[in-house]
This record gives sequence, structure tokens and C-alpha cells, in this order.
Amino acid sequence: MTEAAELPPAPEQARDVFGDRFADAVRYAELLAEAGVQRGLIGPREVPRLWERHLLNCAVLSEVVPEGVTVCDVGSGAGLPGIPLALVREDLKITLLEPLLRRTNFLTEVVELLGLDHVTVVRGRAEEVMGRIPPVHVVTARAVAPLDRLATWGIPLLRPYGEMLALKGDAAEEELKSAATALTKLGAVETSILHVGEGVVDPQSTVVRVEVGESPGGVRFAAKRAKAARTGRARRRR
Repeated sequence: MTEAAELPPAPEQARDVFGDRFADAVRYAELLAEAGVQRGLIGPREVPRLWERHLLNCAVLSEVVPEGVTVCDVGSGAGLPGIPLALVREDLKITLLEPLLRRTNFLTEVVELLGLDHVTVVRGRAEEVMGRIPPVHVVTARAVAPLDRLATWGIPLLRPYGEMLALKGDAAEEELKSAATALTKLGAVETSILHVGEGVVDPQSTVVRVEVGESPGGVRFAAKRAKAARTGRARRRR
């Protein structure tokens, strides 16, 4: 029996969440269950719970993403949460940022197959792409790293007064407390824990929101951003 055969039917909530893009969400789930497993992007044991634990769990992040903003999904992996978010929010401009070639190849194939014209795939680490991609309003992440480390990668990619939205588990509050000092040094001005997906996923998805002030990443990263911007302008003139 193939892994694809173990993929359960989409729950009724998926029709409501994905709307006109429901068929594309089903195709994405099939790709994760087939090519995703074959390429080692997702574990075989995750296939039976792809809808509840992965697609819907990520799609409900849209409840707290502002309208019409730019988003960078850091460490996108197999496209979670970036692709489910893109399927439900065509008003967003989303960059899927991922350093590993086999993952970016998969992401590119998915984006092209599903016709996600508002999504761009970039290969690289967060600390390497500053200056290559414009600062964004929102950084998203899921299961990438502990919050303090994730913040050092994600916050410097933000525009002033942007926010990082990290999908976390039961330890979200503990992680937030442990990362408090690091977040302050990186320019965070407010943090909160949100619960999204009421009536869609049980338990609801937990999101750590980190809002920044006028200097995302702090003074050190502000200087680095300015240098990257000057380098980028010089390259464009040549």
C-alpha cells in the first residue's frame, strides 16, 4: 500500500477554510503524502493526520495576518505554514525561505502546479538573504527552532513595526518567558500568545506574536541592513 492511500479524506472544515482553493489544498495534501514522504520532507506517520495537524493547523494562522501585507515564511520546509496560508489568502505576497535544495525544489514544483502567483521561493538562510529580499511586514515560522534562536533569524527580516508570528505548541508560554531578554535586545516592543482556529482545529493552534519597533533586530542589524541596501543599489547600477 502506498503512502498516498493512507491519506484520509479532507474533513468538512477544510472546504470552509480553503473555499475556492479547496481542490488545490487536496492536491497539496496528496503531494505531501506522496512526494513529500518519498523525499523525506515529512514523516510517513504524519500522513494520516496531515489535514488536522498540518494543513488546517497552518491555514488558521490567516486569522491574525493583516490584510495585503508581505510575508516571509522562514525555514519553510515542505511549505508549512506558507503554502496553506497562500491558499487561503491571495491578498498576501509570500516568500518561502528555505536553505535546502531538495526542499526548495519541492516548493517550486508545488507553487507552479497550484498556480500560486503571489508566492516566491528563495533558497537561503535568513541571515544570508538580508538585502536580497526586501524587509517584510510579517515573518511566519513553524517548528523551526526555539523562540530565542528563531527571533535572531526572523526579526531582522522585518520592516519597522512589523511582527513575527510563530506557530508553537504547549510550551509556548515557557518559551516566551525564556526568550524575553533576547527579544528585547532584538527590538521587540510587545509579545503575546494567541489561539486561533476555533471550530476548525482541536486543540486550537497556538501562535506567539512578537511585535517590533522602529529597529527590527536592534542596532547591530540596522547597520547590517543599511550596508546590504547600499550593496544592493550598487549592484543594480552596474
